[in-house]
Amino acid sequence: MLTTRRRAAAAAVILSGSLLLSSCGDSDSGASDGSTLRLWHYEGPDSAMGQAWKEAVEEFEATHPGVTVKVEEKGFEQIQKTASMVLNSSDAPDLMEYNKGNATAGLLSRQGLLTDLTTETAKRGWDKKLSAGVSTTSRYDTDGVMGSGKWYGVPNYAEYTMVYYNKDLFAKYRIAEPKTFDQLTAAMDAFAGKGVTPLANGGAEYPAQQYLYQLALSRADRSWVDTYELYKGKADFHDAAWTYAANTFADWVEKGYIGEKSTSAKAEDAGVSFIQGKAPILFSGSWWYGRFQAEATFDWDTTLWPGSDLTLGSGGNLWVVPKNAKNKDLAYDFIDITLSKKIQNLLGNKGGVPVAADASAVTDPKAKKLISDFNTLSGRDGLAFYPDWPVNGFYDVLVSETQKLMTGARKPDDYLSALQQAYDKGAPKR
Repeated sequence: MLTTRRRAAAAAVILSGSLLLSSCGDSDSGASDGSTLRLWHYEGPDSAMGQAWKEAVEEFEATHPGVTVKVEEKGFEQIQKTASMVLNSSDAPDLMEYNKGNATAGLLSRQGLLTDLTTETAKRGWDKKLSAGVSTTSRYDTDGVMGSGKWYGVPNYAEYTMVYYNKDLFAKYRIAEPKTFDQLTAAMDAFAGKGVTPLANGGAEYPAQQYLYQLALSRADRSWVDTYELYKGKADFHDAAWTYAANTFADWVEKGYIGEKSTSAKAEDAGVSFIQGKAPILFSGSWWYGRFQAEATFDWDTTLWPGSDLTLGSGGNLWVVPKNAKNKDLAYDFIDITLSKKIQNLLGNKGGVPVAADASAVTDPKAKKLISDFNTLSGRDGLAFYPDWPVNGFYDVLVSETQKLMTGARKPDDYLSALQQAYDKGAPKR
């Protein structure tokens, strides 16, 4: 999350080129009792990831007689806030799901808390399964900046954002389903005119800042993303893209496209408002896809953000092996299984699009749509990462400042100045 994601929803997974099976192999590891694999993750049991990984646990135990997988389900916030402390202790798990990006996995790699997976990745062929865009978040240089250097994590899915819309509400209010950006704004205006707040939003967590970042991306290009996310130049928060985004977002709040009460709402609130049929439109990630399939009782569809070649997205959260893990070989074997066709095919049919599956094995119509849109996005190099990634602590700054923009406590220009100050303070000197 994604970006730094506070999610309770399913994480959808993405087809990205090679469909080959992983090769097997051994690797040197530290001290090991060899009888237990301790695994930490924070996916819900009913999510696509949760279901697939449950199957992977069963497969692992079947192929490793005498070995038990001890799954410890942690909260996202719990792992996010305590990772450095726990991984620097003897209580580190053998394998852990962790958020990707400079401020998270990059920071841990720079602190020397993660195992270098470069040799293992090449030996087992994990690098052959991941497209360049998806694997960007797996590699970090000595400054903890993603995109180059050693492999410190391996995703077995990817993610991207899209416009979800309630087809029944569009039909009820006789509003045309949007295909272009002008049609999207016309639809929002029509809903607002009928007393319906069109956009589900969560100002207290990631949704609000992701709306704003997507608006900026609609006026940006790959060079702009690389400057902002990878420090390939000087990021300017008063440039045309950021200025357009801040002004447009503030205008949408004023016009009632985004509810004032959503300033204190969380991501879960936004998703539930869509599931309950209260909000006709939600812009968010593929991590909701499986949950909407399971819980929404109305007809819904999705589209990529119209009028933009770029959208938020990346490889999924990473499997990382802590430096102090006691059973590294077992951890590598488990990663292998999650990248096998059996598990990847299951992911595809539970609301995701796998990175190493048989394309013909994904039969669910909505899953096929998810694959098709991702292939469109991937084909144009459209994964633009997430706004909070560049510097440590930037997520909290974005939440706080975007809330102020929503309430009017910050004007767009002052909002952008506050972001610039926080970004410049945290960005590495390169």
